[in-house]
Amino acid sequence: MTTSYRLIASPDTWIEGDALRQLEQTAALPGMRVAVGLPDLHPGKGYPIGAAFLSERIYPALVGNDIGCGMALWQTDLSRRKFKPERAAERLQGLEAPWEGELDDWRAAFDLAPTAFDASLGTIGGGNHFAELQGVETVMDPATLAALGIETDHLLLVHSGSRGLGESILRGIVDRQGHQGLDPASPEATNYLHQHDQALRWAEANRGLIAQRLFEALNVTGERRLDVWHNLVRPVDWHGERLWLHRKGAAPADRGSVVIPGSRGSLSYLVQPLGNRAHSLHSLAHGAGRKWKRGEARGRLSGRQRPEDLITTALSGRVICEDKELLYDEAPENYKGIERVVTDLVEAGLMTIIATLRPRLTYKVRRPAQRQPGFRKPQRGRS
Repeated sequence: MTTSYRLIASPDTWIEGDALRQLEQTAALPGMRVAVGLPDLHPGKGYPIGAAFLSERIYPALVGNDIGCGMALWQTDLSRRKFKPERAAERLQGLEAPWEGELDDWRAAFDLAPTAFDASLGTIGGGNHFAELQGVETVMDPATLAALGIETDHLLLVHSGSRGLGESILRGIVDRQGHQGLDPASPEATNYLHQHDQALRWAEANRGLIAQRLFEALNVTGERRLDVWHNLVRPVDWHGERLWLHRKGAAPADRGSVVIPGSRGSLSYLVQPLGNRAHSLHSLAHGAGRKWKRGEARGRLSGRQRPEDLITTALSGRVICEDKELLYDEAPENYKGIERVVTDLVEAGLMTIIATLRPRLTYKVRRPAQRQPGFRKPQRGRS
């Protein structure tokens, strides 16, 4: 069986050589049919991020440690006229600590069994995860925006995943099986998929509880408009054959509208996927994509930008991040230009733009509170 790999990006889009090598190497795995790199492609730990893969086998390592990482968008009743970023920032405290509400009811709503990681439910985590209040900037497709039930007052975008639960699932399977692919008919695959599917629901529940906690802190209400996963594996009927579609840092193009965020210092894009795009494995970029490796930013930026310079963005947004290393690691300079990524996808005929969204207040992390038993330190997001 011939394996192919391809990159959906214009010649003007910078793609790191290591990312292309990882894409080629992943395409050569046993049972792999197609590997597709998207314009936000960048290197990961052995496998590229910003890609989709079609295989005869199931590869847990391709899904990675943050199973179910993704984004959800809520329409809020917070008016733009009344919104004061400084006042809102003061009210957003203690979101790193375990939620004090009734988890049994929350788990039941998402058909979740208790796990050892439930103290982290409703917490954002580290890395590139965030909760962000946004305003609609420019509307390109008013009819589709209205059909989604989105108005021009504030939206809440939450990016988070399955926290320590996903890490434990991946570690368990890799310790036993290594990085080899699983026969879909094997007991190992059945067990992994059961845990994987619970982690998907856990991640969705986590995003929902993060939103609930922000709404309570700000005394507002909100209604969810979309929620998608960027890291998963699922079966697909591919020309009459049952194969397995893996997404590693890729947004679905087969679940309706999605948000493709830029950095915290640039606009995000609400987009509408177009038609049946098998060429891209029904996937879109999930963000701008990293330009610099984690840990490099402080050395590159600290000589010209102080931490206090980074809490206000070029778009006049406010950033809550009291972890200095993370503040530098997630500075806008670490990311590619989202405009180029979006343009590539539009020119490839994969989507249209519904509206752009301006970040107003981005929540990353407060100073670590006293940890409680069973509460895990925030994991570095690698989606």
